[in-house]
Amino acid sequence: MHSVNPATGETLATFDDTTEEELEQKLAAAARCFADYRLTSFDQRAGWLRRAGEILDDRVDEVARMMTAEMGKTFAAAKAETAKCANACRFYAEHAEEYLADEPVDPQSVGATQAYGRYQPIGAVLAVMPWNFPLWQVVRFAAPALMAGNVGLLKHASNVPQTALFLEELFREAGFPEGCFQTLLISSKRVEQVLRDDRVVAATLTGSGPAGRSVASIAGDAIKHTVLELGGSDPFIVMPSADLAKAAEVGTNARLLNNGQSCINAKRFIVHRDVADRFTELFVDTMSATRLGDPMADDTDMGPMVSEQARADIEELVEDAVRKGAKVLCGGERPEGAGWFYPATVITGITEEMRLHREEAFGPVATLYVVDDIDEAITLANVTEFGLGANAWTTDEADMDRFIRDLEAGAVFINGNTTSYPELPFGGVKGSGYGRELSAHGIREFCNLKTVWIGSGDHHGDPHTE
Repeated sequence: MHSVNPATGETLATFDDTTEEELEQKLAAAARCFADYRLTSFDQRAGWLRRAGEILDDRVDEVARMMTAEMGKTFAAAKAETAKCANACRFYAEHAEEYLADEPVDPQSVGATQAYGRYQPIGAVLAVMPWNFPLWQVVRFAAPALMAGNVGLLKHASNVPQTALFLEELFREAGFPEGCFQTLLISSKRVEQVLRDDRVVAATLTGSGPAGRSVASIAGDAIKHTVLELGGSDPFIVMPSADLAKAAEVGTNARLLNNGQSCINAKRFIVHRDVADRFTELFVDTMSATRLGDPMADDTDMGPMVSEQARADIEELVEDAVRKGAKVLCGGERPEGAGWFYPATVITGITEEMRLHREEAFGPVATLYVVDDIDEAITLANVTEFGLGANAWTTDEADMDRFIRDLEAGAVFINGNTTSYPELPFGGVKGSGYGRELSAHGIREFCNLKTVWIGSGDHHGDPHTE
């Protein structure tokens, strides 16, 4: 596996794949670890997880520099991601026991002296993770999974091996037992082998639709639980009552977050006709002012795309739209020089036959639509196969109620940028996947909710029902 700097095209390091013998050793270590680790207390796990957060805080510049060099996000963004991961470690260290507390029911109603549900860990969980948030995507799985008493196996994206290996080092250095969290340097072709292994009990994947369908079908055949987050083509709706200047400013950040390479980037800007001209002017101005350059520089707003292929994919989408009549309002042409850079781009005049209308644009390209009313806005927002996040700008209470009720998405953010918080559940509907990460819901995904019924010994149940 190769670590390549997308700002220069330079190969930074090369790593050997995990061999079959090493893979067997890691699977066996995970099984051995879980047998004892599941019996550890919340206090023990919390101490180790807090230490992981402290390590991230202490090494923030080093970790951020590694991520920037490996996948191209700006140094400022990488430091923010590292800090967010440290915060998530502290959050689950503090709240896991509360989230996984027994859930009592009235014992008399079920003919018992005691009755409750208890959350228990299930074993080794395989995490198949993407490159775009190479630390955060993993930590938001690992922190709750480890606090629940599970153990983790990480198959990270092949272009971020340094970050993948650092994550194993992080949890080992924090004090977690050997085998508790391990990185597997394997290709996508070897995921099925790991997922079908009896020592692996579940999987979580963040990635493309095809990757999600593959993992889900394998896990379904093996009757193993999965959580899938498969990207999105999030709408950003602007209504007449919106603060247009603020919407344009936040909309630019929402589209260009992580160099335009985020599942919850705003991608389709749907603007009411009454304010379309003014919003377009403001939005194009803010997008055009984006400073593209060295991701380590303080004055850079946006770094390169992750790979040459990623840039080529975005160029193909733009060229297809232009050939079919779309108009580029800014950007749209790669700059000269080394690295896989692509400018902030706004395109209007999108029609149904254009690929940009149907496909997720995983790069700094915004499509701009004009609609006549809220009904048309919601219909257009929902036309995509995805349903991860949605963003709406309005101060009208009736508009807000409609958006909350009718937008087909796992999250609706009104008058603010779509993002993830440890306190809130994160996940999608439709082609964006199923299950939830973060919050209490995320930590419970990989638990067995065991029903406990304790009687006095003289109760025989109802013989006529199951």
